[in-house]
Amino acid sequence: MSELSSAFGQLVRKYRKEKNISQEKLALLCNIDRSYMGRIERGEVNITLEKLYELANALGVPVISLLPKISLNK
Repeated sequence: MSELSSAFGQLVRKYRKEKNISQEKLALLCNIDRSYMGRIERGEVNITLEKLYELANALGVPVISLLPKISLNK
């Protein structure tokens, strides 16, 4: 799991909980399986840009708010 995927997943979880949306409901809104939503939140998968936009739309947040502010330079 990469630092970027993990940070992204934490942001998805943060906004989902703030909106009181279950993983299952968010997964339904994004046309994905609930277990895949869990993997996104745990940072275990890299999602497509299409899914990024679907997640932002379902959460009612701007896409940029789901992008972690971390440096990839080592």
